[in-house]
Amino acid sequence: MSYVEMPGAKVPIRMWTDPASVEEGALQQLRNVAGLPWIKGLAVMPDVHYGKGATVGSVIAMRGAVCPAAVGVDIGCGMSAVKTSLTANDLPGDLSRLRSKIEQTIPVGRGLHTDPVDPDTLHGFGAGGWDDFWGRFDGVAEAVRFRRERAGRQMGTLGSGNHMIEVCLDTDGSVWLMLHSGSRNIGKELAEHHIGVAQKLPHNQGLVDRDLAVFVSDTPQMAAYRSDLYWAQEYAKYNRSIMMALLKDVIRKEFKKARPAFDTEISCHHNYVAEERYDGMDLLVTRKGAIRAGSGEFGIIPGSMGTSSYIVKGLGNEKAFNSASHGAGRRMSRTAAKRRFTVRDLEEQTRGVECRKDTGVIDEIPGAYKNIDQVMAQQRDLVEVVAKLKQFICVKG
Repeated sequence: MSYVEMPGAKVPIRMWTDPASVEEGALQQLRNVAGLPWIKGLAVMPDVHYGKGATVGSVIAMRGAVCPAAVGVDIGCGMSAVKTSLTANDLPGDLSRLRSKIEQTIPVGRGLHTDPVDPDTLHGFGAGGWDDFWGRFDGVAEAVRFRRERAGRQMGTLGSGNHMIEVCLDTDGSVWLMLHSGSRNIGKELAEHHIGVAQKLPHNQGLVDRDLAVFVSDTPQMAAYRSDLYWAQEYAKYNRSIMMALLKDVIRKEFKKARPAFDTEISCHHNYVAEERYDGMDLLVTRKGAIRAGSGEFGIIPGSMGTSSYIVKGLGNEKAFNSASHGAGRRMSRTAAKRRFTVRDLEEQTRGVECRKDTGVIDEIPGAYKNIDQVMAQQRDLVEVVAKLKQFICVKG
């Protein structure tokens, strides 16, 4: 489909979905964003749903301003994927051992590494800029500097919720590795600190939603936020790179005879800020639950823990600010999913997948998410499909 345009106070709301399918709370959030004084454009992805301040699945372009809540509290959250030389024929009949080895190697949930991962010990991992990156930690907001040790030990860990590690097959029978994670607790604390700072600034008083508080250019508060933001985005990227290196090492050890090789990794943020130029203007573009899909750029759009995921190439649609959805998107809250579904439902909906099947992950059941194939159909003018993947192992926190 192409987009549907709804009127907004300052800019139109371009929606790559049927507005009638979007809950009223999310629609009101979109109207609120479209009325901000600094707004220059708003694109809404087919996985849109209610969020904090701004919806998940929205791309917001502003001039001279940025809204921390339009980035999300998991700064730099995103995906990584890599195709391997393994095929379905290389897989064992019992996948539980492989899942167990992954869980033993990469801490999940609130887990930490006993000692920080040393990148020099990881096969083929390039740690360029590593010392400079950690040296810049001394410049982040003073309120979170005491988290230095925890941040070091959480580097290379998965998290919980919709974060996952998957081993998948594409339609040609090739094995792929895929994972989803972000900046862990340090990113969350930085985001919450700066949202609190923004809410107290004079220019944000009287906003229809205090969670839409912004920083404006040429102020010390904006400079401090952008410095911390870019550091947290880098943390998230390193976090995924280290996890992928650890995951590759598991695969090498478990499939020694096959001598697995790996293609170039694909990696993309979907909660972040970028400086981009549109219609002759330099804009700050926030993607919250959206990936960049510039012409020819690779991206990853996952489904849920029992459905397909997609490797895509962007089509460079500037009406969507060169963006696409970050996944299927939730169709119900976690609380609603826990009320509606049972462990038996989870077992049925994840049949054939080696994964947790207990009450702790019912809120991640496929039925709590939108239909990924329908989401993909709604953004045919934003991306083209390169590969369709289906997981046979899914690790959740």
